Amino acid sequence: MTAATDAAGSTDFASLSPRTGAELARYPVHDGEHVRAAVRAAGEAAAWWDGLGFAGRRTRLAAWKKVLVRQLDRVARVVADETGKPFDDARLEVVLTIDHLDWASANAAKVLGRRSVSPGLLMANQAASVAYRPLGVVGVIGPWNYPIFTSMGSIAYALAAGNTVVFKPSELTPGVAHELARTLAEAVPEVGRYPLLSVVTGFGATGAELCRAPGVGKIAFTGSAATGRRVMAACAENLVPVLMECGGKDPLIVDSDADLDAAADAAVWGGMSNAGQTCVGVERVYVVETVAGRFLEKVRAAAAKLRVGTAAHEGDLGPMTMPSQTEVVRRHVTDALSAGGRAIVGGLDSVHDDGTVSPVVIADVPEDSVAVTEETFGPLVVVNRVPDVEEAVRRANATGYGLGATVFSAKRGEEIAARLRCGMVSINGVISFAGIPSLPFGGVGESGFGRIHGADGLREFTRAQSVARQRFALPVAVTSFRRTARTMQALIGMVRARHGR
Repeated sequence: MTAATDAAGSTDFASLSPRTGAELARYPVHDGEHVRAAVRAAGEAAAWWDGLGFAGRRTRLAAWKKVLVRQLDRVARVVADETGKPFDDARLEVVLTIDHLDWASANAAKVLGRRSVSPGLLMANQAASVAYRPLGVVGVIGPWNYPIFTSMGSIAYALAAGNTVVFKPSELTPGVAHELARTLAEAVPEVGRYPLLSVVTGFGATGAELCRAPGVGKIAFTGSAATGRRVMAACAENLVPVLMECGGKDPLIVDSDADLDAAADAAVWGGMSNAGQTCVGVERVYVVETVAGRFLEKVRAAAAKLRVGTAAHEGDLGPMTMPSQTEVVRRHVTDALSAGGRAIVGGLDSVHDDGTVSPVVIADVPEDSVAVTEETFGPLVVVNRVPDVEEAVRRANATGYGLGATVFSAKRGEEIAARLRCGMVSINGVISFAGIPSLPFGGVGESGFGRIHGADGLREFTRAQSVARQRFALPVAVTSFRRTARTMQALIGMVRARHGR
């Protein structure tokens, strides 16, 4: 359930259990003054954190990793309580987070440390190098669907790169943010003096204050495209750069030679896990006509077995974390069926008034239905038949989104993946790219821009600094008013000899 049920203008708000509606805790609505103070303190801490160097930061982040491992179940319980997802799903989220934290801290020096580059023939008297310097304070505006894994995709990489972080979590999952700050403080005693990870809580206005706060070097945002545009507008006031991850309408393509059992399992897991609230999950499936019947039967059998958890039973998937999302699912199911789609599993009766949605699979939905064109973010999967892979690729690329995709093909996986307009592709697996720390994560088009994870994710939270150092003076000055016509003739002659043939 949403904490936004608290009255406007309140000084605090409740975090509520999506399963029971019970109040879990209360958190302050931080105003602009508080946010600016947090950014100032983080800016002062950034100088100390940067000064530790890669080795000093790695030691402290490794200590944080160990605390998270020891307290994995405690942290996962907060994730499960605030999102409503099954406990083991929350534990998996924490496990992936720990792996990414380890990779970022272990690889920061190699990726970001100063390295020499060739100065070229014309500037052979120079020693050239490039390094990646931290931005100072990074503001992170996190999501509620994977509140620790997705947020740490920015937080861990920003910290490893030498920045401090001010984190504004979703108002639905503030407790998860406080668990991150608590465990970091337990692992790094200096945090009491140098706030490395500060948490500010509240609603959209608090996030806007973070975007506008003087001293913020970059904002990393995860959420809807509509909210992302507002974040960008606020950041534009101070020319603050942004990293945007704005969701997707991710396709799965099933080729005629695919392993249908594995493809069906991937479609159901990718579409239904976390109650379908996965930005890189599966919302659209394009299956080649010759295998569509068998594939649909396997999807039907797998999806029909899934059960939504209640207050007393966790089930295979939990309730919708944000109750208003239920109406989006209802609208998409209604449109798909009224447009001629065929319900394979579930239907309108699957959308319940208690904030839960049972799995829905609809086949043969027109491509102009909102169930195909808009992000659903719920346990609804559309399965459409196509005559061949070429048509599948065309339809997969037809939306404005471009985040993730999945391909099942025995022989042509790489070929199909290369033709998809998206940031990440899993071949003969689902969402695999998200679990590999060395792979960059991000989208194109309406799905946003910028990258977290991997070397690209580390560099995302830095500024490149180029240095040219003169090793010896040239016998004839070129960049000087002492330059002569004869000097220029010699220079041009050399260029012609080297590049003009």
